[in-house]
Amino acid sequence: MGTKVSAILLAAGLSRRMGAPKPLLPLQGRPAVVRCLESLRDSGIAEIVLVVNPEGGDIVIAAKDIPFQVAVNELPGSDMAASVRAGLELVNRDATGVLICLCDHPLVRPETIEAMVSLHARRPDAIIIPAYRGRKGHPTLFPRFVLEDLGKVATLRDVIGQHRAKISLLDVDDDGVILDMDTPEDYRKILERYGP
Repeated sequence: MGTKVSAILLAAGLSRRMGAPKPLLPLQGRPAVVRCLESLRDSGIAEIVLVVNPEGGDIVIAAKDIPFQVAVNELPGSDMAASVRAGLELVNRDATGVLICLCDHPLVRPETIEAMVSLHARRPDAIIIPAYRGRKGHPTLFPRFVLEDLGKVATLRDVIGQHRAKISLLDVDDDGVILDMDTPEDYRKILERYGP
């Protein structure tokens, strides 16, 4: 049986530490959410679910030129797992793997996603985590059946903890997997390195 990877892009956070919606922050002339979606599209991911909070209309509008489905996490301020649950409801049942992507990691290259999808084809039961120079990063590719555990445990970290034997680190030459935009200082450093 063949493998198929779908993606859930999480953009439902309240961006409290940043003070502005992270998915809409400009990066090289485009909002962060658009950069994330472009990387997914350019890597060959056909099914993308964008998860926003009830106030996320501006995020959906900003990204309108790229095909995706919209899921709404109706619990603003809830943890990441609630957004994943909302997104999973729209993911096609024939997906063997689900890539969980974060909108505050907008610099992940399409080639990195392609490499993760390729490893999933060879090891469909593995939880694939990219690593740059020994540091684990994002996104994470989960076998679909593993994410079904989110109904029984509280967080994605708990899911990974219950399936530690399935973890497969993929070394990548892409510091985008570890560069996030949690705070204004993080964002400033990214702009310094990659241009406004």
